[in-house]
Amino acid sequence: MRQNVILSIDQGTTGTRAILYDSSARAIASHYQEFRQSYPKPGWVEHDSLEIWATTKQVIKKSLEKGRVASPKIRAIGITNQRETTVLWDRRTGQPVHPAIVWQDRRTTELCEVLKRHGKEKYFRERTGLVLDPYFSGTKVSWLLKTYPKLSRLARQGRMAFGTIDSWLLWNLTGGRSHASDFTNASRTLVFNIRHKKWDVDLLKILKIPQSILPEVYPSGHHFGKTHRMDSLISGIPIFSMMGDQQAALYGQGCYSAGQTKNTYGTGCFVVVNTGKKRTLTRGLLTTLACDEKGQPVYALEGSIFIAGAAMQWLRDEMKFFKKASETDRLVRTTKDHGGIVFVPAFVGLGAPYWNPRARGMMLGITRGTGRGQIIRSALESIAHQTVDVIDVMCEEAGSRIRELRVDGGATQNRFLMQ
Repeated sequence: MRQNVILSIDQGTTGTRAILYDSSARAIASHYQEFRQSYPKPGWVEHDSLEIWATTKQVIKKSLEKGRVASPKIRAIGITNQRETTVLWDRRTGQPVHPAIVWQDRRTTELCEVLKRHGKEKYFRERTGLVLDPYFSGTKVSWLLKTYPKLSRLARQGRMAFGTIDSWLLWNLTGGRSHASDFTNASRTLVFNIRHKKWDVDLLKILKIPQSILPEVYPSGHHFGKTHRMDSLISGIPIFSMMGDQQAALYGQGCYSAGQTKNTYGTGCFVVVNTGKKRTLTRGLLTTLACDEKGQPVYALEGSIFIAGAAMQWLRDEMKFFKKASETDRLVRTTKDHGGIVFVPAFVGLGAPYWNPRARGMMLGITRGTGRGQIIRSALESIAHQTVDVIDVMCEEAGSRIRELRVDGGATQNRFLMQ
């Protein structure tokens, strides 16, 4: 039996992973499990919050079995999570009151456009560092409370709790004893003032969100609570860190200093540059909170690309072009070129630097001679082209070149894409 491990929970958009690290920071065991994606209407994306919690418990159990670790040997837990995905639950029962609305969801496009027409975009931009886009949690919460008056009544009575996935997992890990989030996740809600580092009362009023449903917010390095009455974990294990997935990747890549940059090639692509204590508002990019080496907040610029690896998942699952993503590297290397195909994977609109929620995917240049390999190659190239669009804006705003890009995410296994 191994001694003294740290449990890391990585809750992503399409699956959940648990990783165990020993005292030398070596990964000794991990387990991953996908969960269902739901698309009830065009542009809508939902998750089952209870299924996310169930997969989290399952991957924890399996990783402990693989590593031959007893839960009393876990000294601390850290959580990283898909950001902006919105969960509302009943404080008394702990049950979700609606499917989780995923960050990719576009249902609040009209609400964002109304706010823009009323001149609110600059107001939100200056306080949150974000643009008015359906991407963020605030308009999702506002939509839920407006669409379902019963939820609004319960919220005013103090019955409702809101959280992004970090808060939802924390609530369940602690048996409902801790309702909290960290600066990195809160900064993605559209109602958190990143200058004063607190919930913005004026923005909450605009979106008609009661402050009582919001979690407490702390630095990413903080004692968020302890486990309580879990199937696979003993009670009393401290949760010592929480961080949104892209800021966690920035931290994990060692980008502690201003100017250091990383890109995560996951479901989407997220280019993030640490700007230190400098809060900069730029054209087409988001200003957000990250953290330094001690878990304290710093500022960062982010270019959010909504569809990257998800384009390859679409080719795999819907178009049946291949069975495993690992096959694509060989397929494109045996394909001379893209054959004039231009692939625009705007399945849920375009993110940075365009922010067009009504855009949809396109494939141009198809001829009778177009083959599977050319389409796959053009899809991989679309990931690179979108990354360049963001980096060009970053360089323009910073007035200097980005000389090094640290990368992570599943698609980095594709050698063709990385080159």
